Amino acid sequence: MKRIAVAEPKLGGNEKAYVLDCLETTWISSNGKYIGAFENAFAKFCNVKHAIATNNGTTALHLALVVLGLEPGDEVIVPTVTYIATANAVRYCGATPVFADVCQSTMNLNPHDIEKRITPKTKGIIPVHLYGHPAEMGPINEIAKRHGLFVVEDAAEAHGAEYFGVKVGGLSDCAVFSFFGNKIVTTGEGGMVTTNDDELAEKLRLHRGQGMDPARRYWFPVIGYNYRMTNIQAAIGLAQMENIGTALADRDRLGRWYDEALQNLADRIQLPRESTWARQVYWMYTIFLKNGGEKERDTVMQILDVEGIETRPVFYPMHILPPYKEDAVYPVADMWAQRGINLPTHQSLTKEDVDRVAKSLAVALAAL
Repeated sequence: MKRIAVAEPKLGGNEKAYVLDCLETTWISSNGKYIGAFENAFAKFCNVKHAIATNNGTTALHLALVVLGLEPGDEVIVPTVTYIATANAVRYCGATPVFADVCQSTMNLNPHDIEKRITPKTKGIIPVHLYGHPAEMGPINEIAKRHGLFVVEDAAEAHGAEYFGVKVGGLSDCAVFSFFGNKIVTTGEGGMVTTNDDELAEKLRLHRGQGMDPARRYWFPVIGYNYRMTNIQAAIGLAQMENIGTALADRDRLGRWYDEALQNLADRIQLPRESTWARQVYWMYTIFLKNGGEKERDTVMQILDVEGIETRPVFYPMHILPPYKEDAVYPVADMWAQRGINLPTHQSLTKEDVDRVAKSLAVALAAL
C-alpha cells in the first residue's frame, strides 16, 4: 500500500524547461529575466502594484519589518498560534512579539484580543492567514489605524485566499509569502513581499540587495541584507504561476472531498470552517478533535502513520515554546491547538486517497 504524504509539490508545467533555460544561458544567480517575470506575475495575481522576491518567507518578513522601522525595544502583536518564523522575525529586529489569542473557528488572530495587548511600545500587528484561511483584516486594520500601527500580513500559507473578495497580499501595509516546497506555489525555497506603497517597495528592493544604490554600483547608503532570490528559483515560480488557477481549483475540490468523506465523523471532529466573508485555499485541511488533548491527538496520528498516512500537528502555541515561554493563559489556543491535525493536502491526491484517509481516521478515533 502506497504511503500518502502530508504534502508534496506539483511540478507539471514549464518548470523543467525554464530551469534548463537558466542553465543553458548561465543565468543561475540573483540576476536574470525570470526574477522580474515572476515578480510581475505574482503582483498581478495579488492585484498589487509591487512584488519583491526574496530567498525565503522568513527573510521576506524580516525585510518587511526592517523597512517599516521596527527597532529594539518595540513590540509587535502576533497570534500565539503560528509557525515560529512569525515571532522569530520580530526578535531578529531586537523587538518583542506580544502574543494574542486566536478564534476557535479559524485559529487566526482574534481582533477582540488585540487592543488589550497594545502598549506605548507597540509598533505593529502581524495577522497570520493560517493554513489558507484569511484573518479578519477589517477589524484588525481599524485597530491599527486608530493606534497608528503598521500591519503586515503573514500570508505564507494563503496564496489566493480572499477577504470579502480581495486577495490577501494587498490588505495591509505589506504582506509576505513563502514558496517552500510544501506551499501552494513553490520555488523550493523562496519568499515574496507585496505592497501598494511605492516608497516602501523602493526601500524593500534597496535593503534586499545588500543596500547597494541601484544608480551607483558598489555604493551602499544603508546596511542591507543578501535576501535575493535566484533566477532558477524564480523560473520555477513563474512556471507555477502559469498553473495557479488549476492549483487552487484542485484544492477546492480536495476540500469538498474531505468534507463529504468526513461528515459521518462530525460528532468526533471539527472540520474546517470557511467564514462567510472568506475564501480559504486549503493549504492544509485541518481537523480538530472535539474531546481529549495532545495525548489523544498523538494517538490518532500514530495510528494513521501505521496505516501509511502522514499527518502533522497544528503548530504549538508560541507561548509554550522554550524561546517564548509564558505563564499566561490563552484559552482558545491552549485548548484547541493541542487537538489539531493537518491531513494530507496536495494536488496529487485522488478521491480514493481521501476515502482511505477518512476510513483510517475513523478507525483511529474508535481506538481512543
